[in-house]
Formats: sequence, C-alpha cells, structure tokens
Amino acid sequence: MHDDLVKQANLIRRRSLAMVHRARLGHPGGDLSSADILSVLYFGVLRIDPKDPSAPDRDRFIMSKGHCSGALYAALAAAGFFPLEDLDTYMQPLSALNGHPDRNKVPGVEACTGPLGHGLPIGAGAALAAKMDGAAWRTYVLVGDGELQEGSNWEAAMMAAHYGLDNLTVIVDRNRFQQGDATETAMRLEPLADKWRAFGWTVAEVDGHDHEALWSLLQGLPLQPGKPNCLIAHTHKGKGVSFMEDRVEWHHRVPSGEELDRALEELEAHGQ
Repeated sequence: MHDDLVKQANLIRRRSLAMVHRARLGHPGGDLSSADILSVLYFGVLRIDPKDPSAPDRDRFIMSKGHCSGALYAALAAAGFFPLEDLDTYMQPLSALNGHPDRNKVPGVEACTGPLGHGLPIGAGAALAAKMDGAAWRTYVLVGDGELQEGSNWEAAMMAAHYGLDNLTVIVDRNRFQQGDATETAMRLEPLADKWRAFGWTVAEVDGHDHEALWSLLQGLPLQPGKPNCLIAHTHKGKGVSFMEDRVEWHHRVPSGEELDRALEELEAHGQ
C-alpha cells in the first residue's frame, strides 16, 4: 500500500501543478502540502464508491481549504469520480472544476468551500446527523492552519466536543504559511495542540508527509471514545519542489513554463 500512496501523491502534485500553470490561477503551495494527506484518505481510508458518490453509507470528506481545489480535483479524478482529461478544463469558463469546489457540479465533492472557516462547521453537522441516525460512516475535514484564525472553527469545535462526536476527524495542514506571511507572524496559533485539547478534543501530531504514520492514525479512530479527533499534520508548503518549499509567495504564485518543467523533473526524480 505504501508504494501506491506515494505514487498517488506524486500524481496529485504533478497534475495540480500542471492545472495551475494552464489556468494561470491557483494555490500550488497548499496543493503540494496537502497531497500526501489526500492520497492516504482517498486511496487508503475513505469508504467511498466513485460509481455511487451519493451512497448513504459513504464516509464524508470535506476540503475546507477549498482554495486548494487543484489537489482535490486531482485526487477525485485519480479515484475515478470523473475522467482525468476533465482536469484540463480547470478554471476555464463554464467548467465544473471551479477555483473553489462546488458540490452541485463535481461528483465526490461534499461541500461548497472556499470562504475559510466553513468546512468544519459543515463537518460537525454531518457527524452529528450520523450520530443521531446511528450510522457508521465517518466525517473527515481537512483545514488549513491559517484558516484556524476564523472563529467559526472554534464554535464548531466546541459543539463537536459537547455532543461527543468521536466520528468526526479534523486534519490540520500545518504548513505554517498563509497568504502573505507565516501564520505565527500574521496571527499566532501556537500552542495549537493545547487549544484543541482545551476545547475537548483528542489530539495527535504527525508528519503530514509520512503515509504510513497518517494511515496508522486514521485506521485507529477514534483516538479516544467520546471525543472528536484532531490530527495536526506537520507539512511543508510547496512540498516536493525545492524552490517552492516553505516559500510564502507560492501560496498563490503561478509557475512559469520553465518553473513547471523544473518542478515536474524534481517530482519525478525524487518520487515525491
């Protein structure tokens, strides 16, 4: 399984970079930091069926950091929710593959996200509905770390703990950069793990690029019965491309043709 997860993460990175370059728009740094998390979810954890994307017993995954739609679409296409060639239409006029994912247009998208701070509240509501129905499906939400500066997330965190939603898991893409600056300069988040624990969550910290560690944690849910789960995944903005890694400008910079070629060569050479 490990080799397949590495392969899928590599494809997500390469395809999302090509999409951003072609569209002349996008958020490549966050696409690359989240690629390993998406690979583990879509090819190792989520109970989903691309042939029946609305199956009542499916797991729900919500990409709260919806601006990183390139990585999400690349994962969905690789998983079989729509043809790979559709990725070529990314952000084109009338394309279903908008800059922010739309659940009404794209199979496999559970929520319309983009305005930050919306995904976790939606996920908490979904998890509560599952509890009320006695359903076995789980809800997973991937949030950006800068997104946690939005108060709506903490309202949802408080609610999830109150109702004991141990079927809810939030994964924080902790790449430490947001638009324009480092998170700790823009609005300090640390001590982040302690904040989640204070809100009644069980917290685990993990290397967000370690497929086996991510898979192992996600297979062992809930981390503690009766409490919602928070995985703080320590990642690198622009992971896999030397000149993009931990560089704030790649939050939304578009690679030139030469930069795209260099990036793709590095990804292929290192298997990232």
